[in-house]
Amino acid sequence: MRKVTAGLFHSLDGVVESPNLWQFDSFDDELGEEMMTTLANVETALLGRVGYLEWAQYWPNATQDLDFAGFINGVEKFVASETLKPEQITWANSKLIEGDFLDFVRGLKAGSGGDIASMASISLVRELLFAGLMDELVLITHPVIAGEGRHLFEPGDPTTRLELVRGRTTSKGNVIQVYRRKD
Repeated sequence: MRKVTAGLFHSLDGVVESPNLWQFDSFDDELGEEMMTTLANVETALLGRVGYLEWAQYWPNATQDLDFAGFINGVEKFVASETLKPEQITWANSKLIEGDFLDFVRGLKAGSGGDIASMASISLVRELLFAGLMDELVLITHPVIAGEGRHLFEPGDPTTRLELVRGRTTSKGNVIQVYRRKD
């Protein structure tokens, strides 16, 4: 069975939206190495509509962060959207998910291959976690208060127990925490 993962940059005040606006000065080599080690096991990426549209405009022509660009441009990508049409999915190795998203992910998990990573979508991470399909959630907490932006968890979310699998702190004070559901 394949593993479903997600990694999110996280501020001290819980913001996960638009980390490019607040995490740039604390990103260090250790964090980059951790990310590339994790991505080495990923064969499939899951993207939501907004993340897909933003990343499909940027990453195919990116000149910075060539390691990640090489990964994301080459990896198999599936897009969850109720509004996009298949002909709008033009980024290399990308396909629109047809039918129920959670059923689709269950099918992917049951197959063979490397890890499946949910990327660029807070909504998909939440949906996978609360449906019990997320095997590992990586929160990378940066030593910054973002002040505004969307949080991963919201008032009214169901009580969900997680256990810390491992954690470490980088030289610039980023805390990498790997969790899994505790059922």
